Amino acid sequence: MAGILDSVNQRTQMVGQNRLELLLFRLGGRQRYGINVFKVREVLQCPSLTEIPRRHSVVRGVAHIRGNTISVIDLSMAIGGPPVQDLQNSFIIIAEYNRAVQGFLVSSVERIVNMNWSAIHPPPKGSGKNTYLTAVTEIEKELVEIIDVEKILSEIAPKSTAVSKEVLDKTAGSTAVKRKVLIADDSVVARNQVKKTVEQLGFGTVLAKDGAEALEILREISNAGRSIYDEFLMLISDIEMPEMDGYTLTAEIRNDAKLKELYILLHTSLSGVFNRAMVAKVGADDFIPKFNPDELAQAVQKQMNQQA
Repeated sequence: MAGILDSVNQRTQMVGQNRLELLLFRLGGRQRYGINVFKVREVLQCPSLTEIPRRHSVVRGVAHIRGNTISVIDLSMAIGGPPVQDLQNSFIIIAEYNRAVQGFLVSSVERIVNMNWSAIHPPPKGSGKNTYLTAVTEIEKELVEIIDVEKILSEIAPKSTAVSKEVLDKTAGSTAVKRKVLIADDSVVARNQVKKTVEQLGFGTVLAKDGAEALEILREISNAGRSIYDEFLMLISDIEMPEMDGYTLTAEIRNDAKLKELYILLHTSLSGVFNRAMVAKVGADDFIPKFNPDELAQAVQKQMNQQA
């Protein structure tokens, strides 16, 4: 596995073209899973793990890697499966989600595949609200499942959605709350976090499970002769979504004469300088990493004040 991610920085040109790369792995059985390469820092043979007291049942321990102490989550256990066996021959995927670095224990890591987001689909209908899938795709005639990592992390360490009184007081009496906020995110957990935060400010919300659905909502309104600016204060969109990612959604909106002035805030667990460069490239108005309710509320208030 040494060097499997060495060329990640050379792949950034794919983003903005509705493309991604998936790192494929297994959790002990035949089923293959995928994780976006841009969330992955490195892949390591599983080092010695140190058990910690009162840890969550799916946290196998902590690993000391390059001077840092990283919690290692057994991804199989986290989705209701058996523990990953044979730790000496297993791997850890070091990834960054929501401003924190975690290790995900998997039984084997295969390879990286280049995909188009249009080939990534929402989970099948009937999967239920308790599913740990955020998307599925097909590779070599086999189903590959993409796990809702944000749901797993919220179960291990739930995040509060409460906005501080100091921030809430800045919204009191605003007339901008007559409009709604459109929210696009493929993770049910992340979608609800944004919804609860925005609604504390007094705004109504409209939810979309991916970029394609968000664009359809906007075009239905404009095609009916209604102004989207009377309907929506702004769009808050994830970047990683099946069917159509947030970068492509932004570009589609900017290329539509009836939609192009809509304020777009990209809100994603993908962080770093790279994303800020992409925000400018595709024409989004702002970018903040997930998830801090006060920061998100203040980003909404910023647009609210501009429209007051």
